[in-house]
Amino acid sequence: MYLLCSDLEGVFVPEIWINVAEQTGVEALKLTTRDISDYDVLMQKRLAIMAENNLKLQDIQAVIKKIEPLEGACDFLEWIRERYQIIIVSDTFVEFAGPLMKKLDWPTLFCNSLIVSPDGAVTGYRLRQNDGKRKTTLAMKSLNFTVVAFGDSYNDISMLKEADASFLFRPPAKITDDYPGIAWTETYDGLRELIQEATGGDLATFGADGPGKKDAAG
Repeated sequence: MYLLCSDLEGVFVPEIWINVAEQTGVEALKLTTRDISDYDVLMQKRLAIMAENNLKLQDIQAVIKKIEPLEGACDFLEWIRERYQIIIVSDTFVEFAGPLMKKLDWPTLFCNSLIVSPDGAVTGYRLRQNDGKRKTTLAMKSLNFTVVAFGDSYNDISMLKEADASFLFRPPAKITDDYPGIAWTETYDGLRELIQEATGGDLATFGADGPGKKDAAG
C-alpha cells in the first residue's frame, strides 16, 4: 500500500516567509531552507529579525490569511487523495497553518509549534521531533507502507533519501546540482506522472484512472 509524504511550502502553497518579507518590507525574512540548509540557524535568524523589527505573531498571521495555494495545487491534491493516502510533513508551525490547511481542504499535516509571549512576540520554537521528515518516513515504512516522497528544499532531502521513491518539485538549480540522482519536475502534471510511474500506476486504494507514463518533465 502506497503512502505519499510531501512538503508544504513550495509544493502546495507559496513560501510563507517570502510573503511575510514582501508584505512587511523586511527583506531579510526572504531567506528560506532553499538558502540555508541548517533549519535551526535559519530560525534563529528569523527570530532575531522579528525582534529587531517588532514583528509579532499576529503580524505574520495577517499575511498568511491572504496567501492562496499555488495555481493547480488544490486540483493536484484532490487527485492524490482520490488515489493514495498523503501526509504533509512541514517545518511550518501550527500557529501558521490553519488558514492554509482550510484552503487545501484540511489534509493531514505534521508540523511544529512556536513559543509565543503574552504580548504576541515569537520567542522560540519547538520541533515536533528532530529530523521529523525523515522519521515520519521511517515510521510509515515500519507500518509496511511503500513511501513516495516529494519536496523542494534542502530540509526535504533526508525524507527523500529515506523514501522508497522520491522527487523534487520546482527546486532551485543548486539543489538539483547537489543531488543529481533525485528526479525533478517543474509541473504538477510531471509530478503526477512521476508518482504514477513509481507506483506502477497503482490506484488500488481509491482510484479509477489508468497508469501514467513519465514524460520529459524535469
